[in-house]
Amino acid sequence: MLARTHRLLAPALVVAGLLGWSAPKLADADEPGLPDTALLDDEADSPEQRQRLYDWLAEQAPQLDQHARVIKTVVRLVGPAVVHIEAHKQDGATSRRRTIEEAGSGVIIDLDGQLYVLTNRHVIRQAELENISIGLADGRIINPRRVWADPYTDVAAMAVDARGLIAARLGNSDDVEIGDFVLAMGSPFGLSRSVTHGIVSAKGRRDLDLSDDVELQDFVQTDAPINPGNSGGPLINLRGEVIAINTAIASNSGGSEGIGFSIPINMAVHVARQLIRHGKVMRAFLGVNLDSKFDAKAAAALGLPRKQGARILSLTPGAPAESARLEAGDVILRFDGRRVEDDKHLVYLVSLTEVGKEVPLVVFRSGQVLHMTVKVGDYHEFRGGAKRQP
Repeated sequence: MLARTHRLLAPALVVAGLLGWSAPKLADADEPGLPDTALLDDEADSPEQRQRLYDWLAEQAPQLDQHARVIKTVVRLVGPAVVHIEAHKQDGATSRRRTIEEAGSGVIIDLDGQLYVLTNRHVIRQAELENISIGLADGRIINPRRVWADPYTDVAAMAVDARGLIAARLGNSDDVEIGDFVLAMGSPFGLSRSVTHGIVSAKGRRDLDLSDDVELQDFVQTDAPINPGNSGGPLINLRGEVIAINTAIASNSGGSEGIGFSIPINMAVHVARQLIRHGKVMRAFLGVNLDSKFDAKAAAALGLPRKQGARILSLTPGAPAESARLEAGDVILRFDGRRVEDDKHLVYLVSLTEVGKEVPLVVFRSGQVLHMTVKVGDYHEFRGGAKRQP
């Protein structure tokens, strides 16, 4: 079951686990610097036994302290840019309308010299400006000046005016690798500026069945605990850079079960910048209908060594793909230098491309690899294109 990481505000007690590093595995007693393993099986009642253990811990602690200092420094740098968001929304018919209070998180970023709060659309959706409260790290409460939101990616940006704001440093989510250590910051269950720790568990999650129709997906998966209220908060690498925005969890209980999903920061910033500049996202359009059932067997039948790329079923008449002389049956292996993993990945790559850009393609056709170029168009000029197709 997938759940959004926001939650109705309600009185609750939450016990937070202490984050730390596991003690090193103990080796044999003849290894220098390690205590006798038999000693650890005893109750260590004698002062001598206890002192030996304390001495060993004192020798090992500096190594762990070094890791802890990295985490503390990241928190110190990014913490001032993390905000707590409360949105008061009206729900139901006019005659029976009730106010719903929801909590989430956000992060202050600098886009083209101006400061904005980046968050999830579902955190602030249907809330008026005056009903959105942004809690800053120094205790101040401000309201946004303007809000932009995109339903297809669940990204929202809020313009804010206040003195002394600190923006977080942005990383490159294309460089994120599975196994990278990350921190999640936000307001789980309304507990603002909480920090959890984990790794990147997977990348390219594109088949999440979210309650809203979020079509453009390329989530980073993490086991850093995120809970209701973390939505919109940053996922941060150990260089103190925001690499994703926490958005959803897979959970049977409604709380963290070690599977969280975050929007890559490159995608979130691209969408936010488009919203701020144009009032909408100017999405590129290729004009192809793709084979969602293209599998390893079909790839082998075409002569490909493995399943890769996105296979074209048909082309939209007059669209950029037709002008570039792409054909039905072609398999697009690379788009703008990026390896295409499947049809949904190509949709994602095209959606993040600047309208009008000439993009190099690598295409597999009739047993040959072709290098081509296509000038992507504007999606809004080709409304006849099939849903979820680039």
